[in-house]
Amino acid sequence: MTMSDRSQIKYIGAHVSAAGGVDQAPMRAREIGANAFALFTKNQRQWAAKPLEAKTISAFKANCKMLGFTAEQILPHDSYLINLGAPEEEKLEKSRAAFIDEMERCHQLGLTLLNFHPGSHLNKISEQECLAKIAQSINLAHQAVPEVIAVIENTAGQGSNLGWKFEHLAEIIAQVEDKSRVGVCLDTCHTFAAGYDLSSTEACEATFAEFDRVVGMHYLRAMHINDSKSALGSRVDRHHALGKGEIGWSCFEYIAKQAMFDGMPLILETIEPEKWKEEINQLRAFHQQVLRENA
Repeated sequence: MTMSDRSQIKYIGAHVSAAGGVDQAPMRAREIGANAFALFTKNQRQWAAKPLEAKTISAFKANCKMLGFTAEQILPHDSYLINLGAPEEEKLEKSRAAFIDEMERCHQLGLTLLNFHPGSHLNKISEQECLAKIAQSINLAHQAVPEVIAVIENTAGQGSNLGWKFEHLAEIIAQVEDKSRVGVCLDTCHTFAAGYDLSSTEACEATFAEFDRVVGMHYLRAMHINDSKSALGSRVDRHHALGKGEIGWSCFEYIAKQAMFDGMPLILETIEPEKWKEEINQLRAFHQQVLRENA
C-alpha cells in the first residue's frame, strides 16, 4: 500500500498483552476495536528470552492476516533494560546484542518497525558522546538485521535520559547511515513533560511545526497517544487517561483530524485499559467528523 493509498486511514490501537504468546496479541487488539497495536515480543524486564518458535511465528502471521493487520499497523517495543548509549562498554555491548535480538524477532514475525527508548548517559559521558553511541548502535543493528526500521521514541527527560529534545533526535538521525531505516515515535505525554506544549490546537500546531523544522515530519513513523499527569516541562513521565490529564482533549482531537498522522500506528498506553475501546472510539469519531466535513 502506498502512502497515497493510506491517506485518510487512521490506525488507532493500544499496547496489548502478549501473555501466552505473541500470536495472542492480534486477537486482543481486535477485542478493543483496534486496527493497530503495540506489543513486546519478549519479556520487557528480562535480558534474555527463548527464541520464538516456528509455530508461534506462523500463528502470529496467520492471526494478523486473518484480522487485517499489516506490518505498518504494528509497533513492537523493545526491552526497558536496553541502553544503546550506555557509558560502560560491558553494558553497551549487552544492550546492543539485546537490541539486535529484538530486531531479529521483529524480522522473523514479518514486522518492519521497532520502537525503543534512545538511551541514558548516566552522568558519566557527555550528551554528544551518548547520542553518538546510540546512532552507532542503530548502525550496527542495521548491519546485522535487514529491513526493520529503528523507531526512536522521544522521552520525558527524566534523570539522564536523552531524546527529550527534538535536537537530540535530529542528532541521532544525522549519524545513522541508512536514513530510510530510522524514524521517530512521538509520545504525547513525553513531549508535553519535556516542555513542548500540546494543550491547545494552536500549541499543537506550533509544536509539530517545531518538530518538522528540527527533525522533519517525514521521520515520524508512529505515535503514543497519552495524556499526562505531570505538568508542562516537568520532565516527569506519568501517563493519564485521555482528557483526564494536563494535556486535555484538544491535542487528541487535533491528531485524529490531521492528515499528517494518517497511515501510522497511533498507540494508546493510557492507564485505564478497560477504557481503551472507548478512547479508540472517541478518536475515531473525531476522524470521521473531519472526513464528513471534507466530503
